[in-house]
Amino acid sequence: MQPKPVPKSQQPVVAIIGGGVSGAGVAYHLARADCGGRPVIVVFEPRAELGRGLAYDTADPAHRINVPAAKMSLQPGDIGEFQAWIEARDAVADDPDAKRPDGMLFPRRRLFGEYVASLLKPLLDDGAVRHRRAAVTAVERRGGRWSIRDDKGGVTEADIVAIATSHPPPAAPGRLAARLAAHPRFVADTTKPGALEVIRRHDRVLVIGNGLTAADVIASLAQRGHDGPIAAISRRGLRSRGHAPVPQQLFGDFVSDASHSAVSLLAVIRVAIDAAKMQGISWHGVIDQVRAQGHDLWQALPITERCRLVRHLRPYWDVHRFRIAPQVEAVLDAAVAAGRLEILAGSLADARMEGELILCTLQPRHQRHQLERSYDAVVVTTGPAHGGILETQPWLAALASNGHLALDPTGLGLACTERSEAIGSSGTADPSLLISGPLARGTFGELMGLPQVTEHAFFVASEIAAKLRVDAPNPHPA
Repeated sequence: MQPKPVPKSQQPVVAIIGGGVSGAGVAYHLARADCGGRPVIVVFEPRAELGRGLAYDTADPAHRINVPAAKMSLQPGDIGEFQAWIEARDAVADDPDAKRPDGMLFPRRRLFGEYVASLLKPLLDDGAVRHRRAAVTAVERRGGRWSIRDDKGGVTEADIVAIATSHPPPAAPGRLAARLAAHPRFVADTTKPGALEVIRRHDRVLVIGNGLTAADVIASLAQRGHDGPIAAISRRGLRSRGHAPVPQQLFGDFVSDASHSAVSLLAVIRVAIDAAKMQGISWHGVIDQVRAQGHDLWQALPITERCRLVRHLRPYWDVHRFRIAPQVEAVLDAAVAAGRLEILAGSLADARMEGELILCTLQPRHQRHQLERSYDAVVVTTGPAHGGILETQPWLAALASNGHLALDPTGLGLACTERSEAIGSSGTADPSLLISGPLARGTFGELMGLPQVTEHAFFVASEIAAKLRVDAPNPHPA
């Protein structure tokens, strides 16, 4: 299928909203692509540099990449570029813990942001990419083009818009947020700079959630010298897994006879794990194969089965797929061994303040009796609230109310086609409005891990380049 042409001016303008890895990746690959001419590429990003985004702008030394550096790159065709970049600059000379005994590198997360920013810099210097250091406040359709307003008073007219915003913040349970909002050590959003500074060294801490963000929080507290007891509670009490001690080969074939239900897919994966074990291969190799074939697996599932998988199996997938760095795993293991970290399966039934104490009622999973516990601090790490993405930015809500955007039925982000074109409330796709990165997860399946995010950024850039080539104007002076 040929890409649909989009109305455009003589020198087309492509606006990318969000300058994290996803948005920066689209800009980088689009600037290097054959577009039938040189488009104007504008990236809206309030941060000082493109490529950092929320994940890679952290200065916390405890925050490390969760994938070995040898498997991270902005180039889908050269997965080792980041590690080569590190070695060429001796970039971990001041971070002796980055290199593991097996030679794998897990550097601090900020370093990957520096690498991406370095790739964008030449394109910014020669004007191939323009960084508009501002936050978008409104996006409207006017006369066949998009009009974008920002908080610096600027108005940009664009022919194509790519939405590449970051994950929405976690959503604290409404009752909890209302009851604890006034407490000085209720941390509802750990992504805010200095969010954990309010927690004192000996505080008793309740962490709501048990995924990657929870692991980051616990590691960060340890880095700051915190030695008080921590309880981490989630519905199933599943803790993020670590990497295999040695690399595991991929195992299994899940696409030749693809499953059409969540239950059958789970059964096939379990059989594969047992078979792999017989051959000395850990579950890591099976899950990595599922990830590698994830797009085809996802496409084989009807919408109802995708929703069922998200409801019932996503927590199990997340803790096996999104693994924590060895350094972080060691911190958690030490805390558990010392009795300072307790992993609980259940939910927070109620909470209230009594002076500086936070009195919590916990409901353990599969138990009738509740537990009454008191804490000095409560931290929410429930993960991105993808289902509430339209409420996080007024301009997104306005696009939805005007029929340009809609939530994906799975609740994982925004509805879009296999070409990443946004689907509006009418069910039709707009060839001039694209979704890049994790917000396209409902259509593409696995778009949370870094390798998949960069692959999708390359794909979206290729789609935009193809649209620009379809009816490119005659060559003209720049």
